[in-house]
Amino acid sequence: MPQILFLLLIAAAAWYVYRSFKREAVRVSKKVRREEKEAQNRAHGTLEQDPETGEYRVRKD
Repeated sequence: MPQILFLLLIAAAAWYVYRSFKREAVRVSKKVRREEKEAQNRAHGTLEQDPETGEYRVRKD
């Protein structure tokens, strides 16, 4: 019985690591795509609108 619990614990840890890795990979690929678009357009940053003031500011990562 302890072996089964140990294997379940290992499987849960592996699943958690996989999800974390996948989430980080998606975040990095979005950042790379955004930077490629900026380079293509010769921009120095991406603007986003501040919901409170309505002003546009350069996006900070």
